[in-house]
Amino acid sequence: MKSRHFLRISATFIAVFLLTGLAGAQAPPRFFDTAVVPADTTRLAICYPSKGTLQDILALKEQGLLPAGNFEIVGIYHAKERTNYREARKFVLDEKIDWIHFHEITAEIGPADLYKTNAASKEFSDIVRKSDGLIFFGGPDIPPAAYGEKTSLLTVIMDPQRHYLELSLVFHLLGGAQDTSFKGLLEERPNFPVLGICLGMQTLNAGTGGTLVQDVWTDIYGKKYVEDVIAMGQPNWHTNPWRKLHPETRELLAYMLHPIQFSPGSKFLAEMGFTPADQPYIMSAHHQAASRIGRGLKIAAASLDGKVVEAVEHTKYRNVLGVQFHPEFSMLWDTEQKHKFTPADQELIAINGFLKAHPPSLEFHKRLWEWFFNLVKKP
Repeated sequence: MKSRHFLRISATFIAVFLLTGLAGAQAPPRFFDTAVVPADTTRLAICYPSKGTLQDILALKEQGLLPAGNFEIVGIYHAKERTNYREARKFVLDEKIDWIHFHEITAEIGPADLYKTNAASKEFSDIVRKSDGLIFFGGPDIPPAAYGEKTSLLTVIMDPQRHYLELSLVFHLLGGAQDTSFKGLLEERPNFPVLGICLGMQTLNAGTGGTLVQDVWTDIYGKKYVEDVIAMGQPNWHTNPWRKLHPETRELLAYMLHPIQFSPGSKFLAEMGFTPADQPYIMSAHHQAASRIGRGLKIAAASLDGKVVEAVEHTKYRNVLGVQFHPEFSMLWDTEQKHKFTPADQELIAINGFLKAHPPSLEFHKRLWEWFFNLVKKP
């Protein structure tokens, strides 16, 4: 009896194992293989469609900032990225979100073929042809070898394959100094909207032949110690240095709010309605920044001291913008969750309330998204 019971359990285990294995062996999602050019649907492609990214997008939807009507998102990623995109796909299924899809790229892309026609070139072309816009989201440090420099001891390389995909996609979109004879995909679609956020802005810069400051506090400000960074004051922090000293303080904001200034003639002034006197607070979380500016780009915003590039825009393709901050973070709209900027703060502050109290900070974030999605959406 005991052996029969064991055999029944074993048979059940094997059946479950096989079913699970078959489910896991299903073909990866490749939306653009069968998708057609959308006629009456607005389709936005995004890189790095993690669960967190999708949650931030849903927060934008709750704020009424996504295009009305038929709208869908396609998340693009490489099969060798380290992010667990199964979690993101499960989130979409569990929440029954039928307007978010995925496209997994498997083509081999390596350091030697980033800035030339390669195995992913046709897929890049299909993505642009079958989409109405593209966003590059934030993430870890780009391998400096990809922009022709040695690696600083302060640079942390975590996911090279993601960077290879996104750098090559940027080069295919815009071309770059790496090969000035290469014709980017936006030659045929010059009004195609592209937004780079944090790492996304750095990818726009490096992908067009620019370089990066590998550590803002060390390379720009010459600081070696956290206490010296703190002494510089909040406008120069870019991420919160207090977290290095007090990681146990849960209420301590990991990011930083600081003001920026707009460059003369930038689209923030010309197209979004702001004035040179406006200095909105933005939320940033970065230790690297643009250094030599990539081919076709110009500086659109900077820190108040002018030392850190806060935004770039393209001189030829007028709907390409990169920002070195996070307008997508859901906490920008959250009126309940509260934080400290320093351990000594007696009062907890809601980020949304802080932005409202420092105009035009909250309005700036709303107008930025309105500007972008007005470009993306179908007429």
